[in-house]
Amino acid sequence: MKIAVVGATGLVGSMMLKVLEERNFPVSELVPVASEKSVGKKIVFKGIEYTVHSMEQAIEAKPQIALFSAGGGTSLEWAPRFAEAGITVIDNSSAWRMDPDKPLVVPEINGHVLTQNDRIIANPNCSTIQMVMVLNPLHKKYGIKRVVVSTYQSVSGTGIKAVEQLENERKGIDGPMAYKYRIDKNAIPQIDVFMENGYTKEEMKMVNETRKIMQDDRIALTATCVRIPVMGGHSESVNITFEKDFELNELRQLLWSTHGVTVQDDPANAIYPMPLNAYNHDEVFVGRIRRDESQANSLNLWIVADNLRKGAATNAVQIAEYLVKGKG
Repeated sequence: MKIAVVGATGLVGSMMLKVLEERNFPVSELVPVASEKSVGKKIVFKGIEYTVHSMEQAIEAKPQIALFSAGGGTSLEWAPRFAEAGITVIDNSSAWRMDPDKPLVVPEINGHVLTQNDRIIANPNCSTIQMVMVLNPLHKKYGIKRVVVSTYQSVSGTGIKAVEQLENERKGIDGPMAYKYRIDKNAIPQIDVFMENGYTKEEMKMVNETRKIMQDDRIALTATCVRIPVMGGHSESVNITFEKDFELNELRQLLWSTHGVTVQDDPANAIYPMPLNAYNHDEVFVGRIRRDESQANSLNLWIVADNLRKGAATNAVQIAEYLVKGKG
């Protein structure tokens, strides 16, 4: 199968290439695509050297699937052109996520909504993906009424420039700023732009995407998203109120049995999820599972995942696998 990766030289695009190779996706020919300044450069995939293409060249190459990770503006302009050429686009930007005609997919949860006729498929926000992986089985069992989430998001979610800003600050080097403020030794309570309601776009993504993926507009969700000086891995403190009461051991067992979720919950031995341990893993890790003693039928837990893998690249490749093999 001929596969294009649009944004192949970026953080997520590079991870897509790595995940395609690791999972032995059936790539007969790779079409790496990047901005004009990178066209003509070489990249190596599975020991074979490939030349970076322009968008027009990629469409002419007629890949069956194109994994996009090149930003919303690029996707809005080019995804329809790829789709018109009969290429299935799996897009990692926010451009198409809330389009009612485009599926927004986490394969373990709602892969069944995909059809062979879908030409543009949206990959959810990284913070949303790891959260719904844990919320979905709990919602099916106990019925979620309300979620309050606070995120602790790594700089890799912003991109290479942000990673370099943090590295430079730690070395005492002046350099380009991805953020308005210093990020080292700091926490910035803004991810993406502010909207009229006082929430950031990132926070509203979590609200709206969760409802669409879990196919339930009744779920009340509120979010506060914060950038912290961590190189990779997003963390989330999540408070959930259910319609039904629960038994903690039964709830833990439910999460243990959920594909793609790993429970790390042994506080007596200081075992709980951390970004450092989630690095380069595809699982979503959950721990600090405990009752909210201030509210009936309520739970607190802590969720961590590698935002470049399950939060972006791996989920996109899993969507492609679902289309090719009919499985997530």
